[in-house]
Amino acid sequence: MILGAGTFGIIMTSPGQTYIVQAFIEEFIGDLGVSRTLVSTLYMIGTLANAALLQLVGVGRMIDKRGPRLMVLVVSILLGITCVLMGFVHSALMLCLGFIALRFFGQGSLSLVSGTMINQWWVRRRGTVRGISGVATSLLALSVLPALVKWLIHAVGWRVTYGILGAVLILVMAPLGYILFRRRPEDHGLLPDGGTVADEAGAEGVAEVNFTLSEAMQTPIFWTLALGTATMSMLGTGLIFHMESIVTDQGLPAAIAAAVFVPLGLTQALLRFPFGVLIDRICPRLIIAFGLVIQAVILWMASRLGSTTSAYAFGATFGVMQVAWGTAGAVMWAKFFGREHLGSITSVAMSIAIVGTALGPVVMALARDLMGSYAPLFNLVALLPLALAVVNVIVRPPRHLANDSIP
Repeated sequence: MILGAGTFGIIMTSPGQTYIVQAFIEEFIGDLGVSRTLVSTLYMIGTLANAALLQLVGVGRMIDKRGPRLMVLVVSILLGITCVLMGFVHSALMLCLGFIALRFFGQGSLSLVSGTMINQWWVRRRGTVRGISGVATSLLALSVLPALVKWLIHAVGWRVTYGILGAVLILVMAPLGYILFRRRPEDHGLLPDGGTVADEAGAEGVAEVNFTLSEAMQTPIFWTLALGTATMSMLGTGLIFHMESIVTDQGLPAAIAAAVFVPLGLTQALLRFPFGVLIDRICPRLIIAFGLVIQAVILWMASRLGSTTSAYAFGATFGVMQVAWGTAGAVMWAKFFGREHLGSITSVAMSIAIVGTALGPVVMALARDLMGSYAPLFNLVALLPLALAVVNVIVRPPRHLANDSIP
């Protein structure tokens, strides 16, 4: 129940995620009469506001204190209302406000509450479970939803499409989340990984060292992992946001941009479970380092899409990076720092990654406007993930400040 409900919550963050927003970009540019750079800048503002609001509002602390059940109800309704209001956007200012709300309630809050709840219910098999969740998310959110949203836009218009997304969130996600989301298993007389209080072996199997937010932020690995995920967020989001223009600039039809998400999603669906099992057995920082190397490869490929085959290969390779990033990012904060203050720790780490997400689209838009091509920027910034990959291999896992044990 927890796995299914949490996974559905992650899927329903889609209206606030870049892979869905990108389907509306050309509609915003054409209907509102704004430039690509302005849309990218407004999206950056909305994303940066998301990072700030997560901390100012204290979403992570509220999850730790009040539990996910109330939070998912409130956040789902507010995200649904935001989607409905997006259908009435008629100016750049309204679009900016819409981006702020979409990112905060979708990519930020609903993602945080859904992922945190799943992580609270598993310890030893957390990676495997998140891998299963990732398969469903990849198949539905990445392989199906972008194409479905694009079809709806062509069939009923982008404004009505946003209304449909809002209705699903309010009428389906909000009540379902309130019925099925639950606090930590200990609050219900259970233990993580399906154990019970009477199960002594299970009790031993879930022994953890819990860091406070302050303690976690004093460890080097917190920052190397946060910067690694922020880099993948920045570059990955920029590529997805401008996928259509990246493809068409190299002489390929615009339809290929949507088609790229099919191999991207299928690759994720195939690899999520194996990577989930793997991350229960090796250190997540190594998976992050692998993802950063693949990110550099993707940037090299992005400026060399000379055929449909190369575009599909690009999408599949992109999917490998997303699997590494998504699998490690889903479990590493709980694995290294425990579950006691998981909402607060994950919220700060997510805010750092969101700042990277905000910068990617606008930097790439400026590079294209100033240089006429994305290629020079792609070739230059590919060095950044390579450098961070080396750092994440070298850095040591955290040791608790009190007892020097490694979780």
